[in-house]
Amino acid sequence: MTMRTYGFHQVDVFGSGPLSGNPLAVVLEADDLGESTMASFARWTNLSETVFLLRPNDPGADYRARIFTPFGELPFAGHPTLGACAVWLAAGGQAREDAVVQECGVGLVPVRRDASGELAFRAPPLLRTGAVESPLLSRIADGLGVDPDAIVDAAWADNGPGWIVIRLGTEDAVTALRPDYAVLKGLNVGVIGLRAKEAAARDGVFAEVRAFCADDEGKGFEDPVTGSLNAALGQWLIPAGIAPAAYVITQGRACGRAGRVRVRAIGDAIWVGGGVTPCIRGTVSL
Repeated sequence: MTMRTYGFHQVDVFGSGPLSGNPLAVVLEADDLGESTMASFARWTNLSETVFLLRPNDPGADYRARIFTPFGELPFAGHPTLGACAVWLAAGGQAREDAVVQECGVGLVPVRRDASGELAFRAPPLLRTGAVESPLLSRIADGLGVDPDAIVDAAWADNGPGWIVIRLGTEDAVTALRPDYAVLKGLNVGVIGLRAKEAAARDGVFAEVRAFCADDEGKGFEDPVTGSLNAALGQWLIPAGIAPAAYVITQGRACGRAGRVRVRAIGDAIWVGGGVTPCIRGTVSL
């Protein structure tokens, strides 16, 4: 078997300190890699996502990203978008416009520096919205281990991964969840609990978020810090007047992480940002 060497980076995305966010593997100049090799490497890294950077097909893009979980390919994901952009810039990439433009399965996604100096991506349009069907909502409540009456609100907010978003009454209700992935099989469920006003005013954190992802066989995991979910939540909560035009959430406490995600509405667009910290840089043979 002939193997080639590729540039390789691993970065920490959405962290609030060292090793506190969501790790991401990025393979550079991966145009000649086949899909099966990409999928195999993503299973091998066993990270929530592994990204392969390629030349763009769309003339309006700066690069193209293929995003894989250990279970398969995603058309879009948030922390891979920020991490891939940071790696592309570190490798010498230069945007042709004010924003870097990533091409991926959902189309073109702009990425730029936000007011805090961190990278932020513009949330892609939602592919599905609306109420969650009653039988499905009952199954989700069972899978989360909560009474259906504990769910304050719920909606489809699919921007590629198929998110169903759930709002519980408090952040403590969110941190207490112990999901049953066999019940949640085939679903990606995001849960948010707003913090008490006094606590939010004290430390500037609006809510606690968790993300549960289960494949069709009922095997699942909790994603430590999730850009696509927080984009979907922003697109749901800000227009509804439940969230302010700019806010910060925390995510990952249950995974031993301390992720922070900034969400901001600018005009009709929702921008999602956070820190990206380099961790590993070298080569990989595939």
